[in-house]
Amino acid sequence: MDIVVKEELKAYIDPLTPDEHDALERSILAEGCRDALVLWGEVLVDGHNRYGICQKHGLPFQTIQNTRFQSMDDVHLWMIEQHLGRRSVSDFQRGVLALRKRDILAERHRADQAQLQKESDGEISGPADAGDEDSPPWAAAPKISRADMAREARLSSSQVTMIERIHKQAAPELVEAVKTGVISISAAAAVADLPEDEQRAAAAAGKDELKQAAKRVRESKRKPRKPAQEVLHSADGDAEIDPSRAAEIADALNALGEGPAELRQRIIALTLENDTLRQQLAALRKQVQDSEMADA
Repeated sequence: MDIVVKEELKAYIDPLTPDEHDALERSILAEGCRDALVLWGEVLVDGHNRYGICQKHGLPFQTIQNTRFQSMDDVHLWMIEQHLGRRSVSDFQRGVLALRKRDILAERHRADQAQLQKESDGEISGPADAGDEDSPPWAAAPKISRADMAREARLSSSQVTMIERIHKQAAPELVEAVKTGVISISAAAAVADLPEDEQRAAAAAGKDELKQAAKRVRESKRKPRKPAQEVLHSADGDAEIDPSRAAEIADALNALGEGPAELRQRIIALTLENDTLRQQLAALRKQVQDSEMADA
């Protein structure tokens, strides 16, 4: 049987690095092709690298048919599931694969709802034409939440959000920098907010410039910190505060540096409350001493 290699499927998953491909080639030359290639009819679904190496060296290989595939989307979903579980796949790659899965399932869910509506309206009497390979019937498409997607990809929800931003907004040069580990996911997500030409320029300048670009974006989004005196005044507008004590607290807050306004206000309130308690304690001690002296 002639095996058909579709470039779209071959490129659907990021290729091996040269070192990874060399290691696979050495393994196959030493031990043979141990894992069967997965086919859908004549189409090669899994094992493109193994197939290429075996063809290059004239080595035998086994094939297996996956009879569950009903459409190209089924093939894509199966490929995604296989690679999400592999340790060699990077966090960024797993995030991209999870987003692809979400998009496929979302589109299927829309198609399911559209078909149900047509059946309800009497426009069609049954399932869609079986000749359309990417139309129902297929297994009901579940809704997948961001948390579910993150858990399956072994990522946090915030990482998925950042990867989605990179996937939608980043210039190809920036995406490549993430894939090769030149820049972190969080830094790339920040740089992705820049105009595309600025992203390209930063990527061309290298790792240090990418880091500086990410820093500039983050600093531009940071809310300016309120002056300590202003926060102090807003913390307890009804309390009478000794000006010298207010200045002392303000200096202490300035020394703490930046922080959420709520935290700064809480520090002020607790400081003032502590001052009041100290004054009350001192007054009680004085009363006790006065009482003892009177009894004597």
